[in-house]
Amino acid sequence: MSSKYQLIVKEQNKSPISEAYRGLRTNLNFCKAEGELKTIMFTSAGPGEGKSITAANTAVALAQTGKRVLIVDCDLRKPVQYKIFNQGRTGGLTNILVGDEISLEFISETEVKNLFLLASGPVPPNPSELLGSDKMLELLGRLGSEYDYVIIDAPPVVAVTDACVLAAKLDGVILVLGTDTVRPEMARKAKELLIRAKGQILGVVLNRVELEMEYMNYYYYYGNQAKVTR
Repeated sequence: MSSKYQLIVKEQNKSPISEAYRGLRTNLNFCKAEGELKTIMFTSAGPGEGKSITAANTAVALAQTGKRVLIVDCDLRKPVQYKIFNQGRTGGLTNILVGDEISLEFISETEVKNLFLLASGPVPPNPSELLGSDKMLELLGRLGSEYDYVIIDAPPVVAVTDACVLAAKLDGVILVLGTDTVRPEMARKAKELLIRAKGQILGVVLNRVELEMEYMNYYYYYGNQAKVTR
């Protein structure tokens, strides 16, 4: 697997980055205490900010607590979740949305216990229309009854309308911003579009933040001490 798509929470469980994902998981649990939080969308302002790998690692962190978690690739234009989880690119979400009935046969197990994947399926000519359909809303309701968490990987907000079409249908939105790529005006525009679409923004994940060496040393010292005294 390319390091570009590394599931670091699974492969490097004791790293500072994995700890950051577990912190995000904890924050989501606090949000849940204030109301139902099952369907969570991850999106970004523009392309290349890391929203897909952030969604995947967060899903792994949630599954590690014993919760049943499903990640749904709603980036119907440039899907990557099947690559992240080393799945073949066969059927998926679009097959369900154009079918006569809602069938969950396209959901597959991953190598992570309790974590399942619904890939995007064949690229359609009308992604926004499919994601905004009554069938999609019905599917989300069905998935919410089958899983503890449904993690949605959606396209960038500013580039296309897909994420805004989905936002109001979901319990919350996480906006992923790449510190080395996003411009402030793009981040503000993404926020405005999501709010206008009546999306509930839970928070922002700053991706690719450089960790200072002092913090790294503190983390490993603290981790080692905890291991010794446990």
